[in-house]
Amino acid sequence: MLRVPRARVGAPAVRHRLLICMIMVGVLLLSGRLIWVQGLDASARAQEAVAQRTVTRDIPALRGDILDRNSTTMAHSVERYDLWVNQLQVDQYRKGSKDAEVTGIDAAAQELAPVLGLSVSDTEKALTGDRGFVYLQKNVEPKVRDAALALKIPGIGADRVADRIYPAGSVGGNILGFVGADGSALAGTELSFDDELSGTDGETSYERGAGGQIIPTGKQQTTPAVDGSDLVLTVDRDLQWKAQQIVAGAVDKWGAEGGSAVVLKPSTGEVLAMAEYPSYDPNEIKQDGSEFLGNRSISNVFEPGSTGKLFTMATALEEGTATPESEYEIPYEMYFDGERIKDSHHHPDQKLTLAGVLKNSSNVGTVQVSEQLSPEVRYDYLRAFGLGEPTGVQLPAESAGVVHPAEDWTGRTRYTTAFGQGYSVNALQMVSAVGTFANDGVRVQPSLISGVKGSDGTLRPLGQPESTRVVSSETAATMRALMDNDVDEDSSAAVTGYATAGKTGTAQAAEGGKETYTASFIGFAPADDPDLVVGVFVYGLDTFISGSRAAAPAFSELTTFALQNQGIAPTGVAGRELENEW
Repeated sequence: MLRVPRARVGAPAVRHRLLICMIMVGVLLLSGRLIWVQGLDASARAQEAVAQRTVTRDIPALRGDILDRNSTTMAHSVERYDLWVNQLQVDQYRKGSKDAEVTGIDAAAQELAPVLGLSVSDTEKALTGDRGFVYLQKNVEPKVRDAALALKIPGIGADRVADRIYPAGSVGGNILGFVGADGSALAGTELSFDDELSGTDGETSYERGAGGQIIPTGKQQTTPAVDGSDLVLTVDRDLQWKAQQIVAGAVDKWGAEGGSAVVLKPSTGEVLAMAEYPSYDPNEIKQDGSEFLGNRSISNVFEPGSTGKLFTMATALEEGTATPESEYEIPYEMYFDGERIKDSHHHPDQKLTLAGVLKNSSNVGTVQVSEQLSPEVRYDYLRAFGLGEPTGVQLPAESAGVVHPAEDWTGRTRYTTAFGQGYSVNALQMVSAVGTFANDGVRVQPSLISGVKGSDGTLRPLGQPESTRVVSSETAATMRALMDNDVDEDSSAAVTGYATAGKTGTAQAAEGGKETYTASFIGFAPADDPDLVVGVFVYGLDTFISGSRAAAPAFSELTTFALQNQGIAPTGVAGRELENEW
C-alpha cells in the first residue's frame, strides 16, 4: 500500500498557507472595522471628532445698575475684554504678503505694542512660545480690543468680561456693598439682591484646528448673555453724601469710634439715607481686615438710653394710666423694691407733669410712670415697636438686638427697661420705632429697595412693606406734642423755620473691658405734620457726653438739609409748649 507522507508543520508550504490565512483574517477584521466606522457608526465617529475640535467659552453677563431714587447711578458694570493669544499661530502673520518686509512674531509685536501700551520687546516675549492660550492683557476697554483684533494677527482673541464701578466712591458704600475680582457679590445690596442683578451668562462655541486656529467652515454657535436687571434704591444720593459728611464731623469732633445717621419717611418706611463713619469706597476694597466693611446702622447694637423713655410714655398713654398733665414728685434718687434709681444730674425735689418728666429726661419719673404698667404689657409694646426683631431691609449681617421676655426682668432690670437700659437695639430699629409717632401710630417696615427696573423702564416692586398699628392716632398725636415740647427754639436740635420734635439718648456700654458711651438724638419735622424722621448716633465715646451735645447739633444740620433736599416747606405752625410743672 502506497503511503502519502504527511506535511510537516515547519514545511514551507504549510507556513505559506498559515501566513495567507492570518493575512485574510486581518483583512476581514480591518474591513469589518472600516465598514462599522464608515457605514454603521459614521455619525457617532464624526460627532466625537467634532467634540474634540470644539471649544466653548463663556460670555459673562453684565450686572444690572444700582440706582438711587432719582435714577442716579450708584453702581454700574462696564464692558471690558481680556485679550489672549495662541502663540503657535502668531508666526504666520503676513507670511503670505509679498510686500511685507517684516513678518511673523516680529511684525505682530511691532503692530500690537502701541495698542497695548507696551514696549515691542515685552510684546514679543508675550507672543513667543508654544502655548495654545496665554493672556496678553486683562480688563481692557472695548476700543483697545477693537484695535487689537483689527490687526488680524493669527491667534489673537478676546473674551468679554465686566468691571464694576461705583461713580460716587464711598457715598452709600455701606449700603451698596461690593463684588470680588471675579464679579461675585460679597456684601450689601450687591449680595442680597444678586439674583436680580447678576443676569445669565451666555456662551460661544467653535471648531479649531490642530494649531488652535478657528476652522472657518466649522460649526459655530453663540448664545448671547442676558444682562442683569437694574435695582432702584429708596436712597437719595445727595442726602446720603451729606449725611456721611455730617456723621464724620460729629465723630471726629468728639473723638468717637464711629457713628451712624438714618433719614426715613415714616409714611412709607423708605430709607432716604443710612450713613456710616468710618465707611469704605467699594472701588478700593481692602480685604485684609484693616477696614470695617459692614453697616453699623443695622449690625451695631446698643442700649437706647433715654430715647427708650418714649416707649414707656406711649405705653402709659395708650393704656390710660397717664396723661400729659399727670403729676409726679421727683427726687434726685429713689428706691424701688430696694433698687436705687437716680437721675443723671443732681437736683432738688421736683414736681413734674408727664410732659416735664420727658422734657427733663428723668429716670426716676419714668420709672414712676412705668410702675402703673405690668412688665408684660411694657414688653409687648417694645416688641410691637419693632425692637428685638430684624427690620426687614434685607441687608446682610443685621443684628436684631435683644429684648428679654418680661419674666426675665428681675431685680434692677424691671426698672431700667423703663428708661432704655437692659435691652439692645440697632439704629435703624430706633428710627423706625420713633417714626411710629410721626405716622399716626402706625409703624411701617423700613425698606431700602423701590423695586427692579425692567427693560422697558417700568418699575417692579419687590413686595410691600408691612404696617403695624402700635398705638392709636390720639396717642401718636400726644407723643408728637410731648416730643415737640422737648425741643425749644434755642435747643441744639432746633431747625430754623420748622417746629421740631425729638429726644436725646445717652447709654453706657462695655466692650472688651472698656466702658464707652453712645450718644443719640432722634426726632422729626415738621413736628405738627411730620414728613421725615432723622436719627444721629455717635458710638464709642470715652466719657459721658450727652446726646444733646454730641448728636443733637448733627441732627439739626442733617434735618435742615434733608427738608430742603426733599422740598418740604415749613407748615407755619409754631412749636408747642406744655405744662411741665405743677
